[in-house]
Parts: sequence; structure tokens; C-alpha cells
Amino acid sequence: MHIIVLGAGVTGITSAWYLRQAGHEVTVVDRQPAAGLETSFANGGQISVSHAEPWANPGAPAKVLKWLMKEDAPLLFRLRADPAQWRWGLAFLRECAPGRTARNIRSMVSLGLYSRAKLRELRAATGLQYEQRTQGILHFYTSEAEYAAAQEPARLMREQGCELDMKTPEECVAIEPALAQCRDKIVGGSMTPSDESGDAHRFTQELARRCAEAGVQFRYETRILGCEREGDAVSQLITADAAGRVQRLRADAYVLCMGSFSRGFARELGIDLNIYPAKGYSVTLPVIAPEHSYQVSLTDDEYKLVFSRLGERLRIAGTAELNGYDTTLNLARCEAIVRRTRELFPQMSDGRGAQFWTGLRPATPSNVPYIGRSRLRNLFLNTGHGTLGWTHGCGSGAAIADIVSGRRPELDFAFTGLEAGAPSLRPQPAL
Repeated sequence: MHIIVLGAGVTGITSAWYLRQAGHEVTVVDRQPAAGLETSFANGGQISVSHAEPWANPGAPAKVLKWLMKEDAPLLFRLRADPAQWRWGLAFLRECAPGRTARNIRSMVSLGLYSRAKLRELRAATGLQYEQRTQGILHFYTSEAEYAAAQEPARLMREQGCELDMKTPEECVAIEPALAQCRDKIVGGSMTPSDESGDAHRFTQELARRCAEAGVQFRYETRILGCEREGDAVSQLITADAAGRVQRLRADAYVLCMGSFSRGFARELGIDLNIYPAKGYSVTLPVIAPEHSYQVSLTDDEYKLVFSRLGERLRIAGTAELNGYDTTLNLARCEAIVRRTRELFPQMSDGRGAQFWTGLRPATPSNVPYIGRSRLRNLFLNTGHGTLGWTHGCGSGAAIADIVSGRRPELDFAFTGLEAGAPSLRPQPAL
């Protein structure tokens, strides 16, 4: 078939790769001049399968109330007169129930384990290089209460097959000696030796290049204006190129990978996706003191920050701000990341040379993405990955290629729109 993939972020490019490997003719459409220039551009860099506790968990409501109106809060609801935001927020509160949280953890771990395996297969087959590190991820805690609360999610993740070992402060420092700079703050940690890190932007661009070599067609600098439908199918995509010329593109099937903008596109077709942009921030610093700089990818639980080493760069990313589609850099939130970094690693950096970035993560209330069929027979969904688009990218791409090709994916996941009775699947109704 001829498949059009809408979006050239990490999920769009992995979808294109696996669809092409399945033998389909593939075209990718994106408004940017190259792949991976929006949400995939400067994220935290972690393949964090084993840290899959969603933002919506039993402890979240109290934290959200505590953080409300604090400019530097890890999770900031900037309340707006926006029905979509309020609807998303109410659904988020429902997902904080213990049973729902446990179900969502299982879905995300299942997808994550599969995705990490597909990434390793892809890397072995193609030789892709993207500043990857396979030293695991060390999650450290500076709050006794948060460390205690982490025990049950850790148990659930181990049940799903994750390697996740709780660590003492001394063991944390032994794993990453740079943490000696903040040893007095650490109360414990957890180590996931099978997790990885790397530059998602470089990965996306390198894989896009290999897609092109394999015959995938790219239409960059092309805005998606909308689409037309006939009966229960999309009949054509309406686009405009860089010069403003309107073009109509036809295909046998369409895969929606437009991140936070997926909701608006789907709404025009009568499909309701509960996706809201969660604005994230990152800071990239040069390595100026190698002996005091971390090598192992880290997660700071209290401030919801992740730390990855990308060659001679230090990437620190995190926080989430629900403030519509605004992409303005909030200097207070950027400075909060630098301040926390210097508090933890005072000898590592003086903050000079910092590069700030913000991007919109396509978040669902549960953190579980939409992967599968829509109610239109030739429109497929691979969107809503929130903070885990890089972690789940290869698995999502491989799964949607299976579904488009009429095959059942290999993993136990809450796929959208698959018929009841499929073995090893937990189907949801078609949207």
C-alpha cells in the first residue's frame, strides 16, 4: 500500500521505517525543514523503560495542589479558560486511582520492553550512532517519603520483567561518583542496568536519512491544512508547500504522528483524542569539568529532572507545564533547572554556555499513548506518548506497521481499535 505518515518526529520516523521495511510505499509530511525539530529536538535523552510510573499516580493530586501557581514547580497546571485543559485535568485525576495507575504502569512497561528490544535490533542492523550509552539509569531520591512511595511501583515494574534494584546512598555514589557532590542529600535510589540514553534528535535524523535511502519520500516544509473524507475513510490530505501552493495528496492509508497537534487534526474528522500539550524544558551545558561530570544517566525524583551525557554535552530536562500551545521560554523555569543542577553538582558547571529549549509533549491523562486504528478504516494512530516518545518510539513504530499491515503486534498493550478476542491484547473501542 501507499502510506502517508503525518509528522516527522521520532514516532513518525520510526513508523515510516517499519512501514517501509514491511514493503509499503511511504511518504512523510512535516511542516519543518527536516526531521526531529520539535518535541524530539532536545529532550532528556533517556530510554527509561523501568521508570514508567505515570504522572497520574495516587500521590499526584496533593503535589499538584502544592505546586499550583509556583513558577518553578515540576508539574504546573496554568489554569486557563480552556475546556480541553479542564477535561484533560479531570481525566488525569481519575487516572490517579491506584488500580488505574497499576494498569497504566503495566501497559507502559510492556511497550517499553518491546521498544527497547526493537531499538537494539535496529541499531545492530543499521549501525546507527546517536551518542548512545548503555550504562543504565540511576534514579535517586532526596526525600524519604518519595523513596518509600517508590517501593510499590518498583514492585509492579519488576513483576513485568524490569531489572530494577533499590540502592543505598553509598551504592548510588559507587555507580555514579559525581553524586558524591550531593551525597548528604540522597536517601536512596534505584538502578535499572538495562536502560539506555542517547540523543533523540540525532537518532531521528539518522534514521530519516536511512528511510530516504530505502525509498521513503519526504515532503518537508509542507503544512497540513486538513483532509477530506468519503464515508468511513480519509480520501485525501490537503497541504500547502513552502511557497503556499495547495496540494492534495492521496494514499491507501494515513498514520497520524503529529504529537500535540494530533488532537486538532483528529477532531476535524470527528475523532476525539484526549491529548493536551505538556510543555517541557531542557538545558544543555558543555562539559567543562570532566572529573566532576556524570557519565551514567540519572533521574532526580524530587524535581522530576533527568540527566543524560551526550558526548561532550550535558543534557538536563524535565518539568511539565500545562499552558496550551504556548512555546515561549519561561526563564524562571529554565533557571530553576540550572539552580537544581548546581545544587546537586556544584563542581560540575558554573551555568555558562547553557542552551535552553522548550517543546510540547503530547500527553494523555494516563500517559498511555494511542496506538492502533481509528474509527475511519484507513486512518491509524501513533500519538500521545507524552514524556516517553523516545523510550517508546521503536516499539510504537513496529506495532503500528504490524497493525497497518493486518498483523497483530507481538506485545500485550491496550491498543486502540483492535477487535475483541485477539490473543494477548487488551482491546479498546475504536475511536
